Amino acid sequence: MNSYVIETRGLTKKYGEVNSVSNLSIHVKKGRIYGLLGRNGAGKTTTMRMLLGLTAPSSGEVKIWGRPLRGNERNILPRIGSLIESPGFYPNLTGTENLRIFADLRGLKSPRFIKDALEVVNLPYRDKKLFSQYSLGMKQRLAIALAVMHNPELLILDEPINGLDPIGIAEMRGFIRELCDSTGKTILISSHILSEIALLADDIGIIDHGILLEEESLEELEAKNGKYFRFTVSNAPTAARLLESRLGVQNIQVDNANGLTVRSPHLDAGEAVRLFVEAGLSVSDAHLYEDTLEDYFKQVTGGEGIA
Repeated sequence: MNSYVIETRGLTKKYGEVNSVSNLSIHVKKGRIYGLLGRNGAGKTTTMRMLLGLTAPSSGEVKIWGRPLRGNERNILPRIGSLIESPGFYPNLTGTENLRIFADLRGLKSPRFIKDALEVVNLPYRDKKLFSQYSLGMKQRLAIALAVMHNPELLILDEPINGLDPIGIAEMRGFIRELCDSTGKTILISSHILSEIALLADDIGIIDHGILLEEESLEELEAKNGKYFRFTVSNAPTAARLLESRLGVQNIQVDNANGLTVRSPHLDAGEAVRLFVEAGLSVSDAHLYEDTLEDYFKQVTGGEGIA
């Protein structure tokens, strides 16, 4: 038996002739944070809605804890907490009063459920501040408290850090990481903020135009972001031929007439420069760079970067 809490196969959602999500197969492992990364409109929210049974897929399959979602919603969905859209909190009630309403609807009789949920997100239980007086960060924290109040095994959070200031983002990151590390919850989080996913997630799926382009652990992704050299020379095509024929270097890219990118971890840059000079080429720059996740995102999507 595999350790996937969420597994989709060929998951597709069409609206008319347009594929919002196309043939999506993701694998979310137990006790880890999976970051679904993509630009706004990439298909992240539609995917999450299908995982929660809020939107029926046009084709494909969703399995949660190894069981098909369709037909098993009553047994599966109560074990999941989610934040897809802002909950309908009452502005004239306090955070505790709002949670009490949802607790009653869910049959959670003990006030301990509310206290524990508020403690997780660092909001006070006995507070007279009304929801209408909350900052955006406090509203997001209360929404997370609602999602975890019934102590779910799986959390599905759509853009929970969207719109927060840097302090709010750091706080939210801390809540989510602690939930995973201290309670062993499995968390699927979507975002268009690459830097935050890189700080938070254990595994990453990159989605673009509804298509999953990459899925791997953060460690595997970072290993792909290798070091590379860039040379500025008087004749880049000639320099490339010299590296290949004289030093046996592969993975050479001629960027333009004078620019050369070499992805070879064992290249001796000093030796390469000497080779160019001996061949009569002038060298105006030789620099070592290291890929960022932003660079890799551009590479796999073939487009612009992401925030």
